[in-house]
Amino acid sequence: MPQVSGYTLPVFAVAAAKAALYHLLGIPVQGEPEHPTIAVQLQPEQDRGKEVGIPVQQLACVDTETALAITRSDPGPHLDLTRNTPIWAWVKRELWVEGYPKLILEAGEGMGRHGDGTPAIYAYARQLFEVNLLPHLPVHSQLRVRIILPEGKRLAERTSNAAFGVLEGLALLGTRAEVEPSSSADSLEKARQTLQQRLKQHKRLAFCVGSHGQQVALRQGIPLEQVLLVANWIGPLLVEAALRGAERIHMIGYHGKLIKLAGGIFNTSSHVADGRLEILAAALIRWGGTAEQARQVLAFATVDAAVSYLNHIGCGPQVMEEVAAQILRRADRYLQKYANCSLELGVTLFDRQGQIVAQSGIQES
Repeated sequence: MPQVSGYTLPVFAVAAAKAALYHLLGIPVQGEPEHPTIAVQLQPEQDRGKEVGIPVQQLACVDTETALAITRSDPGPHLDLTRNTPIWAWVKRELWVEGYPKLILEAGEGMGRHGDGTPAIYAYARQLFEVNLLPHLPVHSQLRVRIILPEGKRLAERTSNAAFGVLEGLALLGTRAEVEPSSSADSLEKARQTLQQRLKQHKRLAFCVGSHGQQVALRQGIPLEQVLLVANWIGPLLVEAALRGAERIHMIGYHGKLIKLAGGIFNTSSHVADGRLEILAAALIRWGGTAEQARQVLAFATVDAAVSYLNHIGCGPQVMEEVAAQILRRADRYLQKYANCSLELGVTLFDRQGQIVAQSGIQES
């Protein structure tokens, strides 16, 4: 059983819960007492039967029916804001009553919740909890698991979780155990292959930055089979699409990401260039704003804060429309330069609340 890093947050949350359950039941974990390791059974189908060893930072029994364990997220060599994040799992064994679930998952501090209060723990993570915990639970026992992310609320402010109803912290999402970095060459090749397959059936596609962009696309009525998740590779994939006969590409993404395209930056990774506030200030000037207003925009720390300021002075929608139009102009130039051809383009920008703030070139969508 290999002990490797490079796993998504659900794996470490499940590892903490499983270690706590083992400790509560008196089942020994592997490794030395100072460096225990818990074996996590992976899902889905392609990983079924595979186990990985996850280091456990702390183990303790709170009382005879309750235990606590702590792991730390390790995405391996990939860029990820959850690196080294502590994940606490508080587990309590209770008497099971027939007709009720054997496993109850709860959101503690820093663990995201939906509007109805349910924890933001998605299907894959739930599968992991069930596969790793239920086989070890005594027949007449029910297990209550509360995931606590002490740094979760702070980290969530750097994501667009709130745009899609995940409140107060991070979500346990994803569809597999291993981290799939959006900036790697492998992810570009995978996206290129998917694009080529989609173009065999559809010549009009939506390029979505992240799963949130996909959700906005679906809300706009775009069929799932015409949606392509492009990670940070919009530029190369636009060229690929043009060279392979696409007729139209509709780019959809969070304004704090796609605004880079208006400055000619066609890799939207946060680790590749920036200039977003400068791009926004330039759009403000083109619209007719003053130099003093532009200086105010440049003084903000984030695009969100700058756009809020523009809304406050009454020109936010107009300036964001200018940004959207500039994205299309820049994208067309990019295609002319690298593909020596053009295609129809549209763009939709949305904010952290998932609301569309600007669109351009989508009249025929």
